[in-house]
Amino acid sequence: MLLLLDTPSLYFRAFYGIPESITAPDGTPVNAVRGLIDMIATLVREYSPTELVACMDADWRPAFRVAAIPTYKTHRVATGNEEEVPDTLAPQVPVIEEVLDALGIASFGVPGYEADDVIGTLATQATGAVDIVTGDRDLFQLVDDAKPCRALYTVRGIRNLQLVDEAFVTAKYGIPGRAYADFATLRGDPSDGLPGVPGIGEKTAAALITRFGSLPALLAALDSGTADGFPAGARTKLAAARDYLAVAPAVVKVAHDAPIPEIDLTCPAKPRDPERLVALADRYGLDSPLNRLLAVLADR
Repeated sequence: MLLLLDTPSLYFRAFYGIPESITAPDGTPVNAVRGLIDMIATLVREYSPTELVACMDADWRPAFRVAAIPTYKTHRVATGNEEEVPDTLAPQVPVIEEVLDALGIASFGVPGYEADDVIGTLATQATGAVDIVTGDRDLFQLVDDAKPCRALYTVRGIRNLQLVDEAFVTAKYGIPGRAYADFATLRGDPSDGLPGVPGIGEKTAAALITRFGSLPALLAALDSGTADGFPAGARTKLAAARDYLAVAPAVVKVAHDAPIPEIDLTCPAKPRDPERLVALADRYGLDSPLNRLLAVLADR
């Protein structure tokens, strides 16, 4: 089984869930580092993956998405195109990358793409079962019972993950289990600066996708001039948003073809670089969480 980690989602969760008083010997905050290590230990113990990838953001706001919808994630921009990240979290990200590398856990991003796109590509290319650990509903679009591919949603915490499959999507949103991206395009998502179709809320979006089956089928019906299947007033609202609907799928849908580097995805049984891992543990005070993770990796 391939376990894919939406790493930025997880280290942000760790940062906000663990006090900043958790520091290295020199006083540097390491709450996100320690929290992520413990999260990985819990996940490996519970799900016993044969392959494990910590997917990263090489570009948190890719140019192709901004070109399609300029408001994409604008509310999270600090300066230029830099993401607004807490001052005490930013220095922890390189430490996380160093620790993962010394452990031998595959960890990478792809230039021009988000972690979501790395996840989407790896999940699509996988020949066996896939679990995606994330706090981002956008990745619900990848659930596929036939593969199977499911999301392990962190909304209730890493020890109480919500298992998201096609049945969950249908029960939660009232749409076909693999139609989340089309539904989200209509509804919009303020957290990503995605406007959606003005006047089309969650219930109407669900009704439209259920009725037509997919966004392309909905647009074909819209362009044909038929009024059949459109709730009162919806057709006019959709027609007014036709330009948005032409470009939004490129923003909402995760890539399935990001250029993934040639790298071993095997979940390691022992660290790749023990000496460097010891040095990192000593420098940042990570002995306890690393020992827990190493014990779990060895016992798989």
